[in-house]
Amino acid sequence: MAKFSRVEVFNTLLSTGLVPLFFNPSPVVAKDVAKACLEGGTKILEFTNRGEGAVQVFVALNDFITQEKIPLLLGVGSVVDAPTAAMYIAYGANFIVSPILNPDISRLCNRRKIAYIPGCATVTEISQAEELGAEVVKIFPGETLGGPNFIKAVMGPCPWTRIMPTGGVDATQENIFAWFKAGAAAVGMGSNLIRKDLLEAGDYKSITEKVSQVLDWIQQARGK
Repeated sequence: MAKFSRVEVFNTLLSTGLVPLFFNPSPVVAKDVAKACLEGGTKILEFTNRGEGAVQVFVALNDFITQEKIPLLLGVGSVVDAPTAAMYIAYGANFIVSPILNPDISRLCNRRKIAYIPGCATVTEISQAEELGAEVVKIFPGETLGGPNFIKAVMGPCPWTRIMPTGGVDATQENIFAWFKAGAAAVGMGSNLIRKDLLEAGDYKSITEKVSQVLDWIQQARGK
């Protein structure tokens, strides 16, 4: 079961503003990525349910975080149905992220007090997600939907909405500033942050440095 409440998850997500996300079929690599992200300053990590053996790797990673008492909130992404969400919740996921809005997942997570971040592509979907209890909505793919201008447009009539763009968020100061100045509450970053070439080279130090740099840019963009 989850080790952190959904209040803790959302408070952490919103305070740091960054959710690194990745998939790798190797439990060893997954553990090294988790350590690299933690050393870079992140407190939350999304392991995506995309490749073969994802469940086994997630279980191994969650066991490692628990046994080593690593202060990292681990959740799972790319979840598209309630049975899959229930399975990962049983294995200890602290939050569930989807590329879509699924009311069945919303109801399941609400029943278990698990944070659910649904994927939305229109203002109507965002509104429906909020009606179902979503504290934060993911716009996906963020850049394709219109980038920072999409968020700025939504925040006009709906200033209460908390949006996390994922897909097309680049690890550059200019891009990070653009998203947060437009009103993003947080950003999800995958291959542009945890790059394939760095993983293949075992260069976890560079991942740590990039995570730290992105977190610093977020604080600057927020004026802190």
